[in-house]
Amino acid sequence: MAEQQIEAGSMKRLWRFFPALPALMLSGCTVDLLQPAGPIGEGNRDMMVLEWAVMMCVVVPVIIATLVFAWKYRASNTKAEYLRNWSHSNKIEVFIWGVPILIILVLSVFNYKSTHDYDPYKPISKEMQAKVGAPDAKPLHVEVISLDWKWLFIYPDLGIATINELDVPTKTPLDFRITSDSVMTSFFIPQLGSQIYSMAGMETQLHLLASRPGNFQGEAAQYTGPGFSDMRFRAIAMPQEQFDAWVQNVRSGDNPLVAKEALDAQTYPKYHTAPPAPHDEAPKPAPVVYFSSVQSGLFEGIVAKYNVGMSHEDHGKNMGEKSMNMPAESHEAAPSNTGM
Repeated sequence: MAEQQIEAGSMKRLWRFFPALPALMLSGCTVDLLQPAGPIGEGNRDMMVLEWAVMMCVVVPVIIATLVFAWKYRASNTKAEYLRNWSHSNKIEVFIWGVPILIILVLSVFNYKSTHDYDPYKPISKEMQAKVGAPDAKPLHVEVISLDWKWLFIYPDLGIATINELDVPTKTPLDFRITSDSVMTSFFIPQLGSQIYSMAGMETQLHLLASRPGNFQGEAAQYTGPGFSDMRFRAIAMPQEQFDAWVQNVRSGDNPLVAKEALDAQTYPKYHTAPPAPHDEAPKPAPVVYFSSVQSGLFEGIVAKYNVGMSHEDHGKNMGEKSMNMPAESHEAAPSNTGM
């Protein structure tokens, strides 16, 4: 009798933790992923929640069955039926095969649809723009270059650039062209949407949209060695009028964060390299810097300098028929942040 009371008390304590199971399962997800600020981020969140809900269709019954079986077939329960020669059950076979097949079919349909709807290379659709109330907004083009422990953002249509700060207008499609002048990493703004790799000598694309103003964290989502966790930047979304005022402020040079020199092939190596740090410490995160002027074709020149096997004609074409005079030592002199 005493043993049964102890067992009953143990079961009650176990059931108390059951309501906390959903929170435990979602503890591996950052809060940013669950608080999207754009249609791409919302789609990613909805797909993640759907997959979590489908997973619970398997996890919850298994946990319940485990607890029930442990209680029902405990050693002290002499009334439980023991089938010594049991070997097969059609009901169990249907359940253990049917449920996984059904789950795979459901997830396949939704994954196929979301893969095409939120393809990083696919421009923001008019439907998404209409959803945020700006169906006729023209895209903002941004060139992204990952460096050692920092990010460089070039606005080719505006003639300005920034380091470790991405300022964008809300309700405007964002067209990113991404490359690396260091090791491979991953460009990711969790609240706005998908991530995509940044690789030297290659160009990837990403299309996002911020539906509301906010100060969002961007990060390098690919491990590249000591210090990579501090390779972050701020993505600041603001109304169009405020963004236009910010652009004018940067162009005028009145902002204290504006560098004294323009960003071109001669000054670029200064910002490419990471500041020195003790051997046993990772470099400190780079400060935010604005550039009121940027040399045209800088992004193309950085991509082209890694394509050493190209012909002279192709090289000139990639450079936009402009001589960038990118110094070869700018990459060789930069300390790599790879730990691999």
